[in-house]
Amino acid sequence: MSEQQQERTLFQRLSESSHPIALIFFLGIRISSLLAYLFGLLFTKNFILLFITVILLLAADFWNVKNISGRLLVGLRWWNETDQNGDSIWVFETADPNRYINPIDSKVFWILLYSTPALWIALAIFAVLKFEFLSLILVIIAISLTLTNTLAFSKCDKFGKANNIATDMFGRVSGGLLNRINPLNFLNR
Repeated sequence: MSEQQQERTLFQRLSESSHPIALIFFLGIRISSLLAYLFGLLFTKNFILLFITVILLLAADFWNVKNISGRLLVGLRWWNETDQNGDSIWVFETADPNRYINPIDSKVFWILLYSTPALWIALAIFAVLKFEFLSLILVIIAISLTLTNTLAFSKCDKFGKANNIATDMFGRVSGGLLNRINPLNFLNR
């Protein structure tokens, strides 16, 4: 590595992002819930206010990751639907496989997506060891929200890769016949 690459600051790396505003909001909201939980009682002695603040930050993080950050940073989105029988169906959406995914966006997204539930689990262990059961309730809510996003995006990523592989294989096996008779191709001519 050259000296220029080693001397880049965090802000210089973030400026290389394809979606720097989405990345900053992703980092800010995700980290703020952890910081509020860890240091909130230093600023206020009111645990109820801290509880509500952390829940609101976790809800904002869940919504932001699910609907904005995942779509912009890694090209993935998921949601849950209920069919006519009342069964829950997970729906996964992946961006065009030819779309450029910025490596900085992708690394930050996946590292924070996987590390945050691990940090909350460690905080749950500390809450149990310190017999802080009210804090444990908050941490369990945080684990459930962050872990839901983590598992859903992991499934979405695997679905997208499997779907792209299946599409490529099917295209090779059919010899492009389906591409030639696809009505959308006639519209594009």
